[in-house]
Amino acid sequence: MILKPVAVVAIFLSLAALAIALYLGRDYLRRSSRVPPVPRGTAVFRDLAYVTNGHLRQKLDLYLPKGAENPPLMILIHGGGFTEGDKEEENAAQWLEEGYAVASINYRFSWDAVFPAQIEDCKAAVRWLRASAKKYGYDSERFGARGSSAGGYLVTMLGTTGSTRKFDVGENLEVSSRVQAVADRYGPIDFLQMDAHRMPGAELQNTPDSPASLLIGGKLGDNREKAENANPINYITKDCPPFIVVHGDSDPLVPHHQSELLVAALAKVGVPVTLYTVKGGGHGGLDDPNAEAAVREFFARYLRPPEK
Repeated sequence: MILKPVAVVAIFLSLAALAIALYLGRDYLRRSSRVPPVPRGTAVFRDLAYVTNGHLRQKLDLYLPKGAENPPLMILIHGGGFTEGDKEEENAAQWLEEGYAVASINYRFSWDAVFPAQIEDCKAAVRWLRASAKKYGYDSERFGARGSSAGGYLVTMLGTTGSTRKFDVGENLEVSSRVQAVADRYGPIDFLQMDAHRMPGAELQNTPDSPASLLIGGKLGDNREKAENANPINYITKDCPPFIVVHGDSDPLVPHHQSELLVAALAKVGVPVTLYTVKGGGHGGLDDPNAEAAVREFFARYLRPPEK
């Protein structure tokens, strides 16, 4: 039997679709296997759109701890160089076990849209979460934000831009996009200073295809004004929320100096800030249980009401 060309194409497309599905399935299982399951009884709401009829990435997952009354909300923002990563890779379980509600958000990648799309998405998600607090039963005035790497940059932007509406666009503008406490884990801060302080042999950022250049839409050196516009230090005021910054001093991707810049700028205007340096720590996978303990204690101090 001789197949017609149309049939051959159809078979090829079907096999290609099957291969893609299998790959994506394996990739999802690989990623999700690293994330602890949420506690039994957790109410889970997946793929909630924080922008009406928005981009596929403009969605979040919401987790509500069993039995908690008006808990604080922990907002988790994933990393991935602004080009990859997913909300389902974040560890919601550790915060649920401590009685927090949790929101893990996605945002548009740099190939979907360049800066400021990413912080506009994060602020839109915060506003949606604040507007939806009564519906879901968490405290609209106790929002923490935690992120690593690119996610660390975005939570830092959330923390430093609370006094400006520059990046507030879209819906729910009647409510604030402020957060009340921030944990930045080795996020980049000043893209223009990264190369001068990088470790020997580390990746350059002043190239057309670096994560920072892709984020702002062009090579850093040729787009200095755009890079400055993306620098969270330029938005710091004395009204910024408290920060904890965790960074390894041997990070080959984001120099430890980046966190030093942020901490110095926050401290200069009197914002409570702590720098936790992991000795010998690289980029991600920081093998220091005390670092995460310090982050938990930080959020408990600023988001938990004092016991009566």
